[in-house]
Amino acid sequence: MARAATTSDVFNAIAEPQRREILVLLRAGERPVTELAQELGMTQPGASKHLRVLREVGLVRDRRAGKQRLYGLDAFESVLTFAPDGA
Repeated sequence: MARAATTSDVFNAIAEPQRREILVLLRAGERPVTELAQELGMTQPGASKHLRVLREVGLVRDRRAGKQRLYGLDAFESVLTFAPDGA
């Protein structure tokens, strides 16, 4: 059984600037990994790795939509409401 994410896990996950950028982009709604990678100027595997980390700590969720997997904000969504734009 997988262990639950701790607060330190969440802070470690968002310590990476590119992961914070992903969270900011997802404020606008769900996006496929290819779109996130392109917008951030990184490879698709690199973006997928960051998304996996964010998903494992409960900040991002994913769902299938046809052949694509869409990523969106999860528990972090309510916190972002209070963050200044561009945070």
